[in-house]
Amino acid sequence: MKNFLILQCIAIVVFLISCTNNNDESTPVFPEGSTESVNLWVQDSMKRYYYWADEMPAKPNYRLPVKDFFKSLLSSKDRFSFIVNTEDSSTYPRSVRNMYGFDYSVVQLANNEVVTVVKLVLQNSPAFNSGLERGMIITKINGKLMTAANAETMASSIKDQTVVELTVGKWQNGSVTGEKNITVYYGFSFEQPILSKVFEKSGKKIGYLYVYDFPDGMTQTLNQKVGELKAAGVQELILDLRYNYGGSVSSAAALCSLIPSGLSSASPFIIFKGNKNGGEVKRTFAQQIAYDPKALDFTTLRANALGLQKVIILTSGSTASAAEIVINNLKPYMQVIQMGDTTLGKDMAGFIVEDKRKPRKISWQVHPVIYKVFNASGAGEYSNGIAPHISVNEFSVLPLLPLGDPNETLISSALNGGYLKSTAPEKNTGVKILYQSDVPPVMLDK
Repeated sequence: MKNFLILQCIAIVVFLISCTNNNDESTPVFPEGSTESVNLWVQDSMKRYYYWADEMPAKPNYRLPVKDFFKSLLSSKDRFSFIVNTEDSSTYPRSVRNMYGFDYSVVQLANNEVVTVVKLVLQNSPAFNSGLERGMIITKINGKLMTAANAETMASSIKDQTVVELTVGKWQNGSVTGEKNITVYYGFSFEQPILSKVFEKSGKKIGYLYVYDFPDGMTQTLNQKVGELKAAGVQELILDLRYNYGGSVSSAAALCSLIPSGLSSASPFIIFKGNKNGGEVKRTFAQQIAYDPKALDFTTLRANALGLQKVIILTSGSTASAAEIVINNLKPYMQVIQMGDTTLGKDMAGFIVEDKRKPRKISWQVHPVIYKVFNASGAGEYSNGIAPHISVNEFSVLPLLPLGDPNETLISSALNGGYLKSTAPEKNTGVKILYQSDVPPVMLDK
């Protein structure tokens, strides 16, 4: 479950010493180890940290199973809080990407044909090692033909299995060719590399960075990659965050510090706003970066900063959390041109709440929304997603080309000022996305 746990946003872990610090005499008392006692601990934790604590029911049903009890406490505005039992892997959120290392979309073409397109294959993942490639078309799952009527149901069933047999082919001249069977087993995907390129367009050198996620400890790699772009003399930057679920806010702050001009160690980066207990917390770039103990310091990073006035950021509906923070929190310091699709809308952050007594008495972990996040200008509140300046449908041209290819739809649009001038063989207008596997699992960033 490591892939689930690296998608957290503020580098804090709360160590709870007791099941409850509530001295209210009206608080019920339950036998230790009972479901009711665990639920009482969950309630107390949520009262203390939960962003919408004031909206929690006053008299919840303590007899409910723990996951159901937790859900009964949540605000209707909350899409992301969750709870897991560390001794039961079945309680963790499941997704195709985390289980197998790939993602796909069910797409309706202009002629109403429905196809299932593999859009992402993680390096060194089970899918990668099985031979799955970006751009392939899935025609069958476990031998059953996918049709317009069943494509969404069949595709969504992949996450409910531990091994899946895919029949795939390549898109060529409006049809699928070269079909073959690929077996993909549930397994672990390794940390993803940052992809960097330098393109030349109209006499300018344009840097390209594809950043898959923001794990802690990535500042050395970010510094190296951006330093290479600076040494190459890039004058513009295309930042590809289209599949980036998020991760460490400190790593996101480090990337942001490497792009614009005019920053100092005192430049404000982010504002966290919590409930009456959490209050408001403001951090500069330097302060937020330093929350990652493995991070390079702000001054070291700024030595390789590109010093740009403008950045183009590529996004999709699975651009989330810390990746959205990059978009929003660069805006006070430079022109941000967003291209692609509206982001997920995760304008919040949190940390893990768990029992750290020795011996531990409660195996459940609570992952609540604790803060709303805002940029240096106080702008935030993008729970409906951040809309692009220029809408570009990644599937308007098939087959999908590799990430980093200058003729790939989003990259081509960025290089050509937003106008699709790809040399790819087919252009599809009126393409609709019916289903996407990479609606992110409910995860908070740390």
